Amino acid sequence: MDTTLLESEPLPGIVQLTLNRPAQRNALDAQLIAALAAAIATHSARDATRVIVIRAAGRAFCAGADLTGMITLGQAPLAENIADARQLAAVLLALRRCPKPTVAAVQGPAFGGGVGLATACDIAVGGEEAQFRLPEVRLGIVPAVISPYVIEAIGLRQARRYFLSGEAIPAARARELGLLHEVVDSARLGAEALRIAIELAAGGPLALANCKALLDEVGHRKPDDALTATLAERLAHLRATAEAQDGLEATLQRRAPGWAR
Repeated sequence: MDTTLLESEPLPGIVQLTLNRPAQRNALDAQLIAALAAAIATHSARDATRVIVIRAAGRAFCAGADLTGMITLGQAPLAENIADARQLAAVLLALRRCPKPTVAAVQGPAFGGGVGLATACDIAVGGEEAQFRLPEVRLGIVPAVISPYVIEAIGLRQARRYFLSGEAIPAARARELGLLHEVVDSARLGAEALRIAIELAAGGPLALANCKALLDEVGHRKPDDALTATLAERLAHLRATAEAQDGLEATLQRRAPGWAR
């Protein structure tokens, strides 16, 4: 039985995926990456799952890639080396494309791939002792597969500094940069992540999935005739759905919509 990733459901519809390699500071090896890929695929397709929370066991969120494995892969045939790198890239993309809202609860160090996991999630909350670092250049490599998510979070100008310097980013600074949405007392981290998940679960499932797609579609585009026409059509189609009709009527009738019962 694979125990590198633990799965729980503290409340109906809210699934917690816990990285469980505490002795290795939850470094990402092939087994953990495969377990994450399988879990994300399962819950992306599971109607009962409303929100996914990514957590970690022990004192670190994720130390990034497993360095021993990285050395081995660097000595492997190129095709095998590339295939492994694509696995982490695919997990991050699956996390971003997941139709369910995702929350990262970051305690302690989040380095390299751990920063990628946090920024690929829709929302990230951290404990006061959380610390981010992009140390790849100090290891002779670059933060390649995580770069789109980190740059989106902090902007290109800040990324130039932290990609090149590899310096530590404490929790308060991480919040200023956009790596974290909130910083809370470490003892409250789990409760805060759960509170945010409950808020997210109040939205309609179809609406949430479409909202995530909307953000990806509009995020880096300027308004023009084609875009505004597309957005108007999106709204028109959605408000004709049974979910939207129920949500609108529920508000007028001061009752809970069907998905919240």
